[in-house]
Amino acid sequence: MTAMLASSVSSDPAELRRVFAQFPSGLVVVAALGPDGPAGIVASSFTSVSLDPPLVSVNIARTSTTLPVLSDAEHWGVSVLSHEQHQVADLLRRPASERFDGVDWAATDAGAVQIDGATAGFHTRVHSILPAGDHVIALLEVRGHFTCPDSDPLVFHRSRFRRLEQENNS
Repeated sequence: MTAMLASSVSSDPAELRRVFAQFPSGLVVVAALGPDGPAGIVASSFTSVSLDPPLVSVNIARTSTTLPVLSDAEHWGVSVLSHEQHQVADLLRRPASERFDGVDWAATDAGAVQIDGATAGFHTRVHSILPAGDHVIALLEVRGHFTCPDSDPLVFHRSRFRRLEQENNS
């Protein structure tokens, strides 16, 4: 097997984005109640960080117009989209003022917003927001969680929605 090794980092952001897209990920909605209702983003950069204390993280572009609204909220909801929710992902990519139109959601008393039908979710409290190049890393303390074990996640790979293939255990 021949490997293609890069001798230097490309300065072309579009090329680097294409390389990043080779890594499949799930999609989450990170959302909180703001002064005008729910505010949130779709992110593919979500990951578990620690079990003790329970921490997760998500990366958000510094240019996001939603970031200031989220930054003002103490509690965020993180909803792992199910394989049936690609339309929800599309709706949540609209302009912020229209983002939640037609999306079913609920909020905790603390203002963490969860998307109905998600395969899993977390109620979190913001632990810290750290600068990271053209993004920030939001480190979130898990305060509660849920899962729908019979529902598979939506997968994002090569800038397209995908489904997990079920193994045939014969």
